[in-house]
Amino acid sequence: MILSPLTACVVSSLLPTLLLGQTEPVSETSLSLWGMIKQGGWAMYPLGLCSVALIFLAIHCYRETVRKRFIPEAAFNSVARALSGKNIQSALNQLNQAPSVLSRAMGMALSRVRESEPEGNRNKVEASLGEALEGEENAVSQWIVYLNVIAAVAPMIGLLGTVSGMIGAFQTISRSGMGRPELFAGNIGEALITTATGLVIGIPAMVCYFIMRNRLNNIMIATVQSANTLIDHLEGEVEARADG
Repeated sequence: MILSPLTACVVSSLLPTLLLGQTEPVSETSLSLWGMIKQGGWAMYPLGLCSVALIFLAIHCYRETVRKRFIPEAAFNSVARALSGKNIQSALNQLNQAPSVLSRAMGMALSRVRESEPEGNRNKVEASLGEALEGEENAVSQWIVYLNVIAAVAPMIGLLGTVSGMIGAFQTISRSGMGRPELFAGNIGEALITTATGLVIGIPAMVCYFIMRNRLNNIMIATVQSANTLIDHLEGEVEARADG
């Protein structure tokens, strides 16, 4: 490995000091969380923002992908009955009283219903419904994508902090040599802490991204199936009237 000579030099310099007991005892402050954050240097600021954004996005995406925000369970049967009776205005009123993804999409689709046209203008109704559902899905998925952005960016910021710490360590070595390892121990600590922090943020962000994406996919499938059921109720009544 490229860093193995440096590691060997550091260990060889620290070993005599450790054996002779000349090192100062590590204070409790340096082992605390705040001490580690301060030792991480400048990279801990953007990493801190990433951690806050991760918490916010995880909570927000979870709330946005609950079933009740997509399908109005309480009003579904009454809307289906209204559509079966070709009472479009009653169905729209009930959908407006139960706001959800399905309600908004069906509201746009039902505005295309034309009794005078064959099958109640079903083709345009379905096209409008598909466009509305796609727009609703994109509105939620854009927040989920940000989780993937954090999962990719946080480790990169940690890596940048690692490079910054190693550069500082080499600069310290060039000025004072290897005889005083305590001078560049802070730079080594910065490199390791930022790497670990970036991974600690990036790994949960990636896990949250896949969980929320699967939640959205599953609930959208259920929403599309529910919308098709309502359209079938409408078509059944149109066909019944045409046969009559």
